[in-house]
Amino acid sequence: MRIITLSIAALTIGATPALADKDAPAEPTPQEIIDNAPPDAWRPVDLENFIYMDLPAGTVMIELRPDIAPAHAQRIRELTREGFYDGLRFHRVIEGFMAQTGDPTGTGTGGSGKKLDAEFSTETHQRGIVSMARSQDPNSADSQFFIVFDDASFLDQQYTVWGRVTDGMEFVDNIKKGHPRSGTVDGPDKIIKMQVAADAE
Repeated sequence: MRIITLSIAALTIGATPALADKDAPAEPTPQEIIDNAPPDAWRPVDLENFIYMDLPAGTVMIELRPDIAPAHAQRIRELTREGFYDGLRFHRVIEGFMAQTGDPTGTGTGGSGKKLDAEFSTETHQRGIVSMARSQDPNSADSQFFIVFDDASFLDQQYTVWGRVTDGMEFVDNIKKGHPRSGTVDGPDKIIKMQVAADAE
């Protein structure tokens, strides 16, 4: 059974204090950490809005963002439940930029057959952001998406951000890289399985 946990900073209960200068400020107690946590630190976890993506290197957790892209979040959830993404290749991967998947043909031209209207937001394309791929038409997003490796803020308000990696980004980093310019990958890595967290066993 998979369990989602949310943590605030590094909370270590019952740890032995490290030897330090006696004049150094005392480390906060676990209760003080809890009392001083930001308001959203203990927000409820909605398993309908988390995706498990199993990669060769390990499992990645993606939080959906229905607050900024409701139609995209819903469509990703639907396709995931259909098993659409299982076995699909990361057909375009550019080191330091992004890893793209979601095309059943593996060519970058395929999709599920259902286009989505753009839901651009002010969310910035930083490391771990998951965003929808599209053609020149802003309303052409379908099933392909990409995960950002590093700052890609030049894409902001041009592509629909629908999620973010909350755990396992190191496994995304291990996805096989493609040609430095085109991103085309020889023998690409694949998504083993994607599941909505509420459905996972």
